[in-house]
Amino acid sequence: MSNAGSQRYFHLHLVSDATGETLNTVAKAAAAQYSDFRPIAHIYALVRTPSQLNRALREIEEQPGIVLFTLINPDIRRHLEEQCEAMGVPCLSILDPIISILSQYLNAASRPQVGGQHALNSDYFRRIDALNYTMSHDDGQNIDDLEKADIVILGVSRTSKTPTSIYLAQRGIRTANIPIVPGIPVPQKLINLKGPLIVGLIASAERIAQIRRHRLLSLKESRSTDYIDPRQITDELMVMKKLCSTNDWPIIDVTRRSVEEIAATILNMLSDNKRIDK
Repeated sequence: MSNAGSQRYFHLHLVSDATGETLNTVAKAAAAQYSDFRPIAHIYALVRTPSQLNRALREIEEQPGIVLFTLINPDIRRHLEEQCEAMGVPCLSILDPIISILSQYLNAASRPQVGGQHALNSDYFRRIDALNYTMSHDDGQNIDDLEKADIVILGVSRTSKTPTSIYLAQRGIRTANIPIVPGIPVPQKLINLKGPLIVGLIASAERIAQIRRHRLLSLKESRSTDYIDPRQITDELMVMKKLCSTNDWPIIDVTRRSVEEIAATILNMLSDNKRIDK
């Protein structure tokens, strides 16, 4: 462990025989609980042979830290655990507690499969279909088949419409997003939609202005415009709120929410809608 100013760092070694996606997600979620510490992640994916594991072990020895792993091959797993014990570094299989509970509850033995969660099954193809749909319906494109969407997201510029849409698509949810611009009426097709859940995103005028300024700076645009004027943004938000209120569409304030939190709120709304429809 090392210090850099007020921030303390530690090494986090993630060893997986698959893509490492599950491992990385769990590790990030756990490390986030310790805001005074920052992990330096070392990722070793597709570790399926002794030589591949030995490469990881050399780095662990050079930069000791916590070792988390998802390995199915018992020989490779045993070798990793033995070497970590010899080096005096903590080593944990993150799925073991969950598999143990499932085994007890289901009264059945697990049948491990490397990368089983990434199998090319119907769920996988549903996610790919959702991503294709979402990318082709970003920012008001292709409104003729909005009825095929699961969710339609509305919002003024810089309210996280696109990243939220893509996040939902990765969960297999077909998502379209449409910008709300003062003076430009929304498509009648949107008003007439029956199937999709329609959700509006808003944020504080100050937050939107800040994000828009950063956007203009990234484009090397320094001129002052109505685009970043808080009064203009307030007017845009009023139009947005009135539209949603008139059509009884729910609104989410995203000022202090991450994309993951926005998406989770929308998924809860979608789930509630489905229960009502039944």
